[in-house]
Amino acid sequence: MMKKFILFIFFLITIIPSIFATHERAGEITYKHITGLTYEITIVTYTFTPSPANRIEMLVLWGDGSASIIPLIEKINYPNNISRNVYGGIEARHTFAAPATYIISVEDPNRNYGVLNIPNSVNIPFYTESELVINPFLGVNNSPVLLNPPFDNGCVNRLYLHNPGAYDVDGDSLSYQLIECKGANGLPIPGYSLPMASNIFSIDSYSGDVIWDMPEIQGEYNIAILIKEWRNGYEIGSIIRDMQINIVACDNLPPEIFTIDDTCVEAGSFLEFDVVATDEDDDLITLTATGGPIVMQNNPAEFPIVDSLSKVTSTFSWPTVCSHVQKYPYQVYFKAIDNSMPVNLVDIKTVNIKVIGPPPENLSAEAIGNNIHLNWDKTICENAIGYKLFRRKGYYGFIHGVCETGVPAYTGYKLIKEIKSIEDTIYVDDNNGIGLVHGIYYCYIIIAYYPDGAESYASLEACASLKRDLPIITNVSNDSSNLGLGHCFLAWAKPVELDTIKFPGPFQYQIFRAIGIPGSDFQLIGNNIGLNDTLYFDKSINLNQDNNPYSYKIGLHSESIGEIGSTQNASSLFINIYETDEELQLSWSPYVPWNNEAYIIYRQDPEESDYDSLGWTNDSKYYDRNLINGEKYCYYIKSVGDYDSPGLISPIINFSQQKCGKPIDNKPPCPPELFITTNCDYAENILTWTNPNNFCCDDVAKYNVYYSHLETEELTILASVFGASDTTFTHQGSFSIAGCYAVTAIDSIGNESDFSNIVCIDIDSCSIYSLPNVFTPNNDGRNDYFIPFPFTSVERIDIEIFDRWGRIVFETHDPKINWDGKNKNNNSDCSAGVYFYVCDVYEMRLSGLTKRTLSGSVTILRE
Repeated sequence: MMKKFILFIFFLITIIPSIFATHERAGEITYKHITGLTYEITIVTYTFTPSPANRIEMLVLWGDGSASIIPLIEKINYPNNISRNVYGGIEARHTFAAPATYIISVEDPNRNYGVLNIPNSVNIPFYTESELVINPFLGVNNSPVLLNPPFDNGCVNRLYLHNPGAYDVDGDSLSYQLIECKGANGLPIPGYSLPMASNIFSIDSYSGDVIWDMPEIQGEYNIAILIKEWRNGYEIGSIIRDMQINIVACDNLPPEIFTIDDTCVEAGSFLEFDVVATDEDDDLITLTATGGPIVMQNNPAEFPIVDSLSKVTSTFSWPTVCSHVQKYPYQVYFKAIDNSMPVNLVDIKTVNIKVIGPPPENLSAEAIGNNIHLNWDKTICENAIGYKLFRRKGYYGFIHGVCETGVPAYTGYKLIKEIKSIEDTIYVDDNNGIGLVHGIYYCYIIIAYYPDGAESYASLEACASLKRDLPIITNVSNDSSNLGLGHCFLAWAKPVELDTIKFPGPFQYQIFRAIGIPGSDFQLIGNNIGLNDTLYFDKSINLNQDNNPYSYKIGLHSESIGEIGSTQNASSLFINIYETDEELQLSWSPYVPWNNEAYIIYRQDPEESDYDSLGWTNDSKYYDRNLINGEKYCYYIKSVGDYDSPGLISPIINFSQQKCGKPIDNKPPCPPELFITTNCDYAENILTWTNPNNFCCDDVAKYNVYYSHLETEELTILASVFGASDTTFTHQGSFSIAGCYAVTAIDSIGNESDFSNIVCIDIDSCSIYSLPNVFTPNNDGRNDYFIPFPFTSVERIDIEIFDRWGRIVFETHDPKINWDGKNKNNNSDCSAGVYFYVCDVYEMRLSGLTKRTLSGSVTILRE
């Protein structure tokens, strides 16, 4: 009953006034969160002031099957007979039943007369809607509000600009697009089109600027702007502004605004800049501004409204604070409007201002044991929720740009820890429990982050190295004095900051070795006495013959107290070779604590004794191409690296084992391209294909032809065609032309290419089975038999031929039929006249055996 009553009231307040006048120019619906599942909407419409059809109430559909009547709470009359009507209040609150997506809509039958791009606009309802997404995982949401009213006019052959001035109090990202205006029940309006433009009619998806360059026909036009909200990559709501543009003929030029481009400011700083507007016609200019910074409650920006002839200047000033920090920029919309006639022309300038959190101060790094202890001052912004700590090897010297937040990837810094509270200002970097590496100069940067994902400016770098109280391994190398022997040369730097009071001597180094990378089952293989003996030759292995790398570590041992500690693990440089066609692919994956910056590749050619340098790479692979298959090529690699800390040997040079390989032809040719034509007279398919030797290889020896008579079956070999130049094959002898084909190319080694394109032929490529409607069985040798037209692909038929009384006079399963006009019951000639048939035709198609039924008549003619 209540729903029927609401609809009756809606009839009274909407349908009856349409008798008197039309009035709707523009409008939108915004919403804000109250509590729980309760939201409050505001409906704003712009109407023709004198119209008697102006509403004191509006009916809203909530998108959940319910509706409410919302009263008019504010009306403001603007020049040029435009009224801004606001509907809201306590009646505009609604509690939804559950989280979901709801379309909140308003419809008014009184769209105004004469809109050029809406056919019969006076009879097209005005409609707008907003999408409300209630999702507890994305948080509560308030829609953007539109600060610029939609009644900017334009002139023929003058640039038209408008910006809705959207401001999102939640700081969500906004995107803009033009959509079709909607009519009754939110359906597309038949015949609607965007305004015509010889140059541009578009909207900037980022700023929301509507640009029309340049209107050619005066009149009224309606457009619709869809404004979507985005949070963490998800769309969380949208609103639509349906608005009108009035284009008139005039000679006036619009004013022009000059000011800064987009900018960024650190929270706590004072932002100030001038905005200047000029008018070539010396009209009176009024300069205004709106946007989030101006309408917000906490420390808003100021921009005095000023007007003057010809030129006007005002100053934007904003004392930013920490609460202004957000991930996405604020938009400030500056508007200059002249007082020309018959319409006031405008210029709009949008400036994006991003407020960035200040960097954490006084970051320090101190090495203690195998760890580095970090400290910093708590951020001054209490609305930050934590810190992100980054680390790299070596000092970079990063100084952030004006709008550069966080730590860019190009610096080489990597995130090592996210700290969840701004109260925590101490962190111990132990490299996830495995300890840091001696000899590495570790540098750190820290930033603060905020609830919406905003990141502060980066701190200054702080760096430290571990105390050199343990040996630092520098070499695990094939002995360069005789690479052919494959002995492993080990070297390390002695501990120069060892506390000999805490760890008294005498000392010895213990050399441990393990098979593989990074090594786990280490075995003691030797000892060096004293701190100064830092070289070792492992002659018990042959790196050139063993099919695996080795890992080493050097332990420091005190005879009085036992083990003190050890170096990091380091592996030998081990080459793997993948043999392929005219190419050997070298790869290596050393596990070492120092930084390898370059690898130099050396090769010994067949029948040569010396190795020559091929080139270098900073990657862990090298492809040696244009080689001769079957010939042996041998390689070794020299790595060049260093530690970041001063006082250690640099560069660090190590050599791999010597490794040989032979290129082999294991690459198949590229696949041919297949073409098929069908010879219907002989029920055969003629295949032709391209020769890969002409464009991608040179050793094709034969081709395999693959076939399947059903499109759902796997293709199998039908035939082989020998010789690269023989690129045709005729498939005949099958009663059906239906089938799928592919061709592969095989080289002289036997490598087979991928399938060519698969080509399928169905029986429709030829005439399908059909019957004539007359024959003359008079034994004159012409047309004596009832036979089908030429056909293919028919397995059998079931045909019955009847006389006019329904008696069967002939039947057969033979697709050729060959009826001579005799009655099957007594073998007498059937009399001249019309006979009727039903014929089931069983055809072998790509999909399988299918039945098709023919029915018709055939006439026997006799002389």
